[in-house]
Amino acid sequence: MNAERTRIEVAVAFAVYQTYTYVVPEEMQPLVRPGKRVLVPFGSRQITGYVIGFPAGDPEVEDLKPVSDILDDTPIFPEEMIPFFRWVADYYIHPIGDVICDALPGGINPAEYATYERPEFIDGELAAGDDRLGPLEKRIVAVLEQGPARAAAISKKLDADVTHSTLQKLERQGWIHKKKQLHHARTRHKTRRYAVLSRNPSHPSTWENLSEPKIRILEHLSENGETAVDRLKQIVPTAANHVRDLCGKGLLAVTEKPVYRDPFGEAVEPDTPPKLTGEQQRVINEVAGAMNEGFAAFLLAGVTGSGKTEVYMQLAAAAIEKGRTVLVLVPEIALISEIERRFRARFGECVAVLHSGLSAGERFDQWMRIARGQSPIAIGARSAIFAPFARPGLLIVDEEHDTSYKQEGRLHYNARDLAVVRAKQADGVALLGSATPSIQSVNNVASGKFRELNLTRRIHKQSLPEVHIEDLRNHKDVRGTGRFITATLHRAVKETLARGEQVLLFLNRRGFASYPVCASCGAPQKCRHCDITLTLHKKANIYKCHMCGYFRAAVSACDTCGAKSIKQLGLGTEKLEAAVQEMFPEARTARMDKDTTSRKGALIKILKDLRNGEIDILVGTQMVAKGHDFPNITLVGIICADLSLSFPDFRAGEMTFQVLAQVSGRAGRGTSPGRVILQTYNPEHFSIVSAQQQDFMRFYKEESRFRKALKYPPYARMVQIKLAGKQKESVTGHAQELGRLCQQLTRGENERCRQVQVLGPIEAPLARIAGRHRWQILLKAPTAAALQQFVRRLMAENPAAFSGREVHTAVDVDPFFMM
Repeated sequence: MNAERTRIEVAVAFAVYQTYTYVVPEEMQPLVRPGKRVLVPFGSRQITGYVIGFPAGDPEVEDLKPVSDILDDTPIFPEEMIPFFRWVADYYIHPIGDVICDALPGGINPAEYATYERPEFIDGELAAGDDRLGPLEKRIVAVLEQGPARAAAISKKLDADVTHSTLQKLERQGWIHKKKQLHHARTRHKTRRYAVLSRNPSHPSTWENLSEPKIRILEHLSENGETAVDRLKQIVPTAANHVRDLCGKGLLAVTEKPVYRDPFGEAVEPDTPPKLTGEQQRVINEVAGAMNEGFAAFLLAGVTGSGKTEVYMQLAAAAIEKGRTVLVLVPEIALISEIERRFRARFGECVAVLHSGLSAGERFDQWMRIARGQSPIAIGARSAIFAPFARPGLLIVDEEHDTSYKQEGRLHYNARDLAVVRAKQADGVALLGSATPSIQSVNNVASGKFRELNLTRRIHKQSLPEVHIEDLRNHKDVRGTGRFITATLHRAVKETLARGEQVLLFLNRRGFASYPVCASCGAPQKCRHCDITLTLHKKANIYKCHMCGYFRAAVSACDTCGAKSIKQLGLGTEKLEAAVQEMFPEARTARMDKDTTSRKGALIKILKDLRNGEIDILVGTQMVAKGHDFPNITLVGIICADLSLSFPDFRAGEMTFQVLAQVSGRAGRGTSPGRVILQTYNPEHFSIVSAQQQDFMRFYKEESRFRKALKYPPYARMVQIKLAGKQKESVTGHAQELGRLCQQLTRGENERCRQVQVLGPIEAPLARIAGRHRWQILLKAPTAAALQQFVRRLMAENPAAFSGREVHTAVDVDPFFMM
C-alpha cells in the first residue's frame, strides 16, 4: 500500500467552503492523481469531486469514507492550477469545488438525481378515497400511475408547485417511493468506429459462402487496411450490419478511436509578419525582455489602429520560442473569429479556442488539446482564463477596459484581474492592452504595479478621425427620422456612399421600439416578470424583455386597460435600420446586434460581407465598437451618445467615454481619412468632450477627481451583497436584517471591520428581474483585506443569512453591475 496515496483532499462540486478527505481503495491508489475527478459519497448522495492534494500527517483512515470511482484516465487540469483555484475561491469568497466546476467544460460531471414512483400495491382509487391526503397529494399519487418522474416533471404535469416536503411526506406514509439514479456525463470524448481484418483472417478462398456485400468489405479492408465504418457505408450502404456479422464470424475486429471536433470555419492562408513600426518594435523588445525576469505586468495604451494585434502575435512567437504557452483573452465572442483567424494564419493548427459559442463537445475537445500540451496558444472570452495550461508564460488581455470580462453568474470573477494573478503565480508576463484603458489599470501604473507602454500613432501614419459634435437639443422640434438622423449626419452618409466608402451607424440599443405605451391610458407595456418595459422586435412580431427573455405577440392589448392601440416610442437598431433603408434605398444595409448574430455562422458572414465590400451601411450595437478592422469604413455616426450616461452607476462616465472613443476608432483605418458625427444632448459633459478630442488623460484626471472625493474604486475597494427572492416582503425583511448585522459588525472591536462603510440596504435600481425581487448592500473599505475579513466574519457569525431557501444571498467582490 502506498501510504502517501491512501488519503486524498477532495473539493466537491457543491456549495460548501471546506474540502474533504477520503480514503483511496488499494486498487485505485496507482491511478489517483491531482487534477482527476472522483466520484465520492457525500451524505446520502454520490457526487463529483476533484483531487487537489494528499493530506499530510497520520494516515489514519478508519473514520473516512472511501472513493467510489476515479472518473478520468488522465488529469483534466494540471496540478499547477490548484493554487490558482484556491486563490480564486479565497478572494471571491466562493466554494472551491464550485470554482473548479465552473472552470471546467460543462456537462462532463455525472449527476445523481431522484425519481419518484408509485409502489405496485398502491392504486389511484385507494389514494383518492383516503381522507388523510389533500387534493394535491392525491393528484401526485395519481400522476405517478403514468410512470416514474422527477420532482420538476411532476410539478409541470400538474401545473402546480410541488415541494420536496410534500413528496417526503408521501414517501414517509408509503404512498410513493424515491429512487436515486446516477446520470452519466452529457459531454465526453467523441469516438469513431474502425474496422480491420482480424489478426488471423481466413484465406479468401473460404469467403465463397459470404454474400457479395461482405466480400466487398473484406476486399476493401485487405487492400486499404483499417477503415472507418461510416466510410465503408460509401461502398456498401448497409455496411454496419455486415460488419457486425463479420465480427461474429471472427473475420473482422472493430475498435473505437477518439475523434476531434473541429470548431474552426474555413481554412486561412498563412501570412508573413509585416514590417514593424519603431513604436511596435520598442514595445516588443521591452515585453520580450521581461519574459526572462519572472513576473511582470504591462499596460499597453495604443490608439485605435496602432497595431496592437501584431504586437500580440510577435510576443506570442517569442514566448513559444522560449518554451512557454500563451493565453489571449478578448472581451466578446464577436471578436474571437477575427483574432483567431489572424493567429491561425501565423501559427497554424496549434491554436485552440475556448468560449461559450462552441458546442459542449467542441469545447471539451479544445480543453483536452490544451491539457495534453497539443495547443500552446489558446484564445477565448473571459472563461478561457481557466484554460488548463500548467505555467502560462504570456497572458494577453485585449480591450482590457471592457466590462464583459466581469462574470455575473454564480462565480463573480473578473478575468482581467485573474490574468494578472495567473501570470504572477506562473512567473509569466501579463500584457493588458486598450485604446481606452480602465481607470483601475491606469491607477495600477501610477502605483507602480504595472509598467506603461504606449503606441501613439496608427501603423500607416493615418490621422485619427475628425469628430464633430451635433447638439441634439437643436433638433428637439424635428419630427420623423430627422430626430435621430440629423441633416448633418444624413448629408455625411450621402457623401460617403457617393465616394464608394462604407458607413457605420452606432446605437447601443437593440429592437425596434424600446418604450411602447398605450395610446388610451398612457401605461407603458412592461414585462410580467421584471420592472422594465418590453421592447418591440418588429421582424419577429413580438414584444420582448431583454432581461428575462419573456415575450408576447406584438398584437397584444394593453395590460392595464385592454386597448389595442399601442404607440411605439423609443429607438433601437431595428428601427434605425428601417429608417436607413428608406432614406438610402440603393445602399446595401446590414444590422449587427444580438438578434442578427445569434445563429451559428451569422456573425462571421456579416464580418466577411463587410470585409468584401458587400455592405455599404452597417447598423450595430457595441458589438461593432470593439477591435474590428475595416479599412473602407470612413464615416461613423453615433446616433445618441448619452444612453449610458444616465445609468445609476459610478462608472457611467467611464463606460460612455470608452464606448464612444472605441466606436470612433473604427473610422479612417485605411488610406482615406475618417470622420465621426457624434450626436448628443450633453455636448458639454467631460466624457463627451474627452471622447471628441480622443484625450484619455483629460478624462482620467477629471474622473479620478470625482472617484477620490467619493471614495470609489480604484481609490477604495467594494463588495456588493445581492439579495433576491420571489416574495417581496421576505426579501425586504431579510435585507433589512442583514443590513442591521452589517452595521453591528462595524461597531465591534475588530479594527479592520470598523474601517468598512455600509451603504444600504436599498432596493436595486431594477427592483425585479425574472420574478425575483432584488435588494443590495454595498460595502466600501480602504483595503481588500478589510472587506474580506468583514464578509467572512459576517458569514461565519450569521450562516442562516446566507443559506436561506426563500431569499438567495450572493457576495460579489469588486462589483460591476450596479443595477
